[in-house]
Amino acid sequence: MTTLRLTVAQALVRFLARQYTERDGHRHRLVNACWGIFGHGNVAGIGQALREDPAALPFLQGRNEQAMVHAATAYARQSDRLRAQAVTTSIGPGATNLVTGAALATVNHLPVLLLPGDTFATRRADPVLQQLEVPYAGDLSVNDTLRPVSRYFDRVTRPEALIPAALQAMRVLTDPVDTGAVTLALPQDVQAEAYDWPPEFFAHRIWRVPRPAPDPDALAEAARALRAARRPLIVAGGGVHHSEAEDALRAFADATGIPVAATQAGKGALRHDHPADVGGIGHTGTATADTLARDADVVLGIGTRYTDFTTASATLFADPAVRFVNLNIAAFDAHKLAALPLVADAREGLTALTRALHGHRVDATYETGYATAKAAWERRVDAAYAAPDPAARPTQTQVLGALDAVVDDTDILVNAAGSLPGDLHRLWRARSRRQYHLEYGYSCMGYEIPAALGVALAAPGRPVWALVGDGTYLMNPTEIVTAVQEGAAFTLVLLQNHGFASIGGLSEQTGGERFGTDYRFRAADGTYTGAPLPVDLAANAASLGMRVLRAPTVGALRDALAEARGANRPTCVYVETETADTVPGAPSAQSWWDVPVAETATRPAAVAARLAYDQHAADRRRHL
Repeated sequence: MTTLRLTVAQALVRFLARQYTERDGHRHRLVNACWGIFGHGNVAGIGQALREDPAALPFLQGRNEQAMVHAATAYARQSDRLRAQAVTTSIGPGATNLVTGAALATVNHLPVLLLPGDTFATRRADPVLQQLEVPYAGDLSVNDTLRPVSRYFDRVTRPEALIPAALQAMRVLTDPVDTGAVTLALPQDVQAEAYDWPPEFFAHRIWRVPRPAPDPDALAEAARALRAARRPLIVAGGGVHHSEAEDALRAFADATGIPVAATQAGKGALRHDHPADVGGIGHTGTATADTLARDADVVLGIGTRYTDFTTASATLFADPAVRFVNLNIAAFDAHKLAALPLVADAREGLTALTRALHGHRVDATYETGYATAKAAWERRVDAAYAAPDPAARPTQTQVLGALDAVVDDTDILVNAAGSLPGDLHRLWRARSRRQYHLEYGYSCMGYEIPAALGVALAAPGRPVWALVGDGTYLMNPTEIVTAVQEGAAFTLVLLQNHGFASIGGLSEQTGGERFGTDYRFRAADGTYTGAPLPVDLAANAASLGMRVLRAPTVGALRDALAEARGANRPTCVYVETETADTVPGAPSAQSWWDVPVAETATRPAAVAARLAYDQHAADRRRHL
C-alpha cells in the first residue's frame, strides 16, 4: 500500500487544506488560514509545516493569542459559519491565553480551530519550561483549561491518533448545532514525529451543512398557535443570520404582518425601515419592542437562546397566558420557556410556516398600533442623534448619528462591550443582514479591534468600523500592528470618556456609587479628584501604525468619519465625548436587568438601590 511519510504537523496542514463545506450548492474552503505566535511547542512543528507548504494554509501573524481567536471567530461569523480559521500557539501562557477567546466562540456557536502546543507526550523531558506539574495526575497540562470552553477537545499523543481526532474536529466545526471552539492539543514531540499516512486521509472531503425541515405535526401545532394569537411577536436571534434566513423572515413578515423584534445577535434580520421591524428587544431594546413583548400572547422565537438581556431577566413577557413557539436548529434552545419546539433550520422552518399560515394576517388595528409606536421611537432616535452645534463636543449618541450619516448598506459595525451595545441596540438603523456585528453572548472587552481585522479579511472591500471605548481599547489594542502588517483597512472609532461608562452607570444604580470605574487621579482618602489621567490614546494608536484623525467637535467628527471611510489603510478617528448629565443622550433602559444588590448596607445609596431591586424582582416569573 502506498503511503506518504510526513510529520504530524505536516500531515495536519495538508489535511486542513483539503476540507470544504457545502450548503445550497455553494462550496467553501473550510479552514483557509492559520493565525500564529510561535514559541517552543509549535515553532519546530506547526511552524515548520506552515513554512514548508505555505500555499496549503496561509499564515497570519498575531500579537496576542486571545486576539487571534477573536479575529478568527469574527471571520467565521462574517462567513455565516461556512468558513473558519485556525490558531496555533506555544505551550504554557500561549495556550492558556486562548481560553477567553475559546469561551467567546463556544458561547456564540462560532467555529474556530485551536492548535496549542503541549508538553512532551513521551515525557523524555519532564518538566519542561512552562509546564504545570500536577502531583495527583501526570497526564494533565495547562491545555486542559480549554476542555470546558471547547465543543470538542482531544490531545494527539500518537501520530496515528491524528486521523480520528482531525475528522471529529471537522465534524464539530461544520455542525450547525454543536459548533464552537475545537481544540487539538499537540505535544511538541508528536508534532515533529514522522508517520506513514494513508493517502485517503488527504483526499478532498466535503462537509455538507444540513438544513433540517420541521416535523409536520410540530409545524401544524405551531401554525395553530399563531393563527389563534391576537398579539403575536417574533423574536429574531442570531440563528436567522447563521441560516441566511433573512429573505424568508421578510417574506413571513410581509405575509402575516407579525412584528419582528431582534436580539443583539439578530439585529439586521430585517432592515430598520421594514414596516414590521420594531427594533431591539429586552433590557437594551426599544420601547416599541418591549411594550409589544409585555402584551404578547404568542411569541415566535427564531434562532434565539433567550438570554437574560432578551427576557429582561424573566420579567418582560408579562401576559399571564403567553405561549412560546421556538424555531431553532438546536433542540436545547427550542425547548426553552416551556415552548412548543419547532426543531429545524431557520430558513426551512420559516418557509414552511409561511405556507402553513397562507392567508392569515394579524388584525389591522394591531399593525397600525405598532407602526405608530415605531414612528414615535424613530423620533426619539432622531433626537438622540441630533447635534445642532457643530462646534460642540459630541455625545456618544451624536457620534452614532454622525456615523449613521456616512454609511450605506455595505458598511459593517463591530462592537462588544461597554455602554455602546445598549446605545447601538436601541438606536442603530441596520441597513443590511451583516452590517451589525455585535458580540453580546460573551460581551468581551478587547474583542472589537481583532474582530474588525477578522471581518475585514472575510469581507474585503467593505468599510469596517470598530467602535471602541477607552476601557476596551486599553484591554487589547495589539492587533492594530497586525492590521497594519496585513494591510487590512478598517476604521477604529475610539471614544474617550475617561472610565468604564457602562459599569460606572450600573454601579450607581446598584448602590456602588461608581466605585473603581473612573480613569482619574485618586486622592489620599481613595476618592477621585476629577482630573483626568494624562493619557493620550490617539498617540498610542499612531505609535502602533494607525493613521489618526482627531475630532474634538461635532463638525470635525463628521469630516473625519467621511475621510476615514475612504481610507485604504487602518485609520483611527479619535473623539473625546461629552458626558455631562445635562446633555441629552440615549433613551434609558426600557426594561429591567437582574444584578443583585446588597441585602444589608449602611450607605444610603445601597439601601435605596435594594428597595428598587426588590420591586423589580417581584415581577420575575417562570414560564411553565
